[in-house]
Amino acid sequence: MAHPAIHLVHVFCAGPNGGNPAPIVLDARGMSDDAMRDVAREHRHESGFVLPPPDGSDADLAMRFWVPNHEMEMCGHVTVGAVWLLERHGRLSKDRLRIHTPSGMVEALINRAGDAEVAVEISQPVGHVETLACPDLRSEIASLLDIEPAALGDGPIQNARTSRVKTLVPISSIGALDALRPDFSRVATLCERLGSTGLYPYAVGADPGIVDARQFPKASGYPEDAATGIAAAALAFGLREQDLLPPTLAALRVRQGRAMGHPSEISIRFEHTHSDVTGCWIGGVVRA
Repeated sequence: MAHPAIHLVHVFCAGPNGGNPAPIVLDARGMSDDAMRDVAREHRHESGFVLPPPDGSDADLAMRFWVPNHEMEMCGHVTVGAVWLLERHGRLSKDRLRIHTPSGMVEALINRAGDAEVAVEISQPVGHVETLACPDLRSEIASLLDIEPAALGDGPIQNARTSRVKTLVPISSIGALDALRPDFSRVATLCERLGSTGLYPYAVGADPGIVDARQFPKASGYPEDAATGIAAAALAFGLREQDLLPPTLAALRVRQGRAMGHPSEISIRFEHTHSDVTGCWIGGVVRA
């Protein structure tokens, strides 16, 4: 097949050079697994591939996701970027889509404000949170992050997931978070033992509706992510489990990427059915 067109967008932008780059193929029909992996390896970022929906499904489209080292079940920022691109290229006729992914069905909402700006949100299921009480875990994580144990925050270390498990690590201050210098050679081994796909250290500042975070993935082929929607969704449920979010909060803002020089911001909005939280919506600014 001819080499497919690859569109590069930056998702969850919050300033110059911000957001997480996402290479996206809008028509990946006929692409082999090796060809998809090659796109991710060439660009060294999570990459997305739009496909027709499976026969017999009620999906509007399907997506696959690759990082340089392997295929992923779900990638939030790539999905947001792909829907934004499809709208920009005039390929959508609906404001709500169903997207078949390896992790299950994901919905997307498209808000056309009547100008050049198009806002996209994607759904995630209700989060599952587990507090980790492994002996010496706090000192082990502090050593890996090259900080004193006192620089860890007071909250619990948690495994949380919507689509993938992330290990949430509280840090005492935003300054300490920005100064982290992890031993990346130890991340994969620790995450494997914890049953996690990445470490997500975070710091809560004066505004409880804004949280800063960094993402160190287990085995993606690069050491840090500028913006991670799936991890931010997991964090929202981890904070909710700790009763750290105001009950009237409209949307949690998770800032990421600043320490890398790629300032990013992810918005997480809980979905409610009556008084129960039944999932969340992830959104943010996309730039071509």
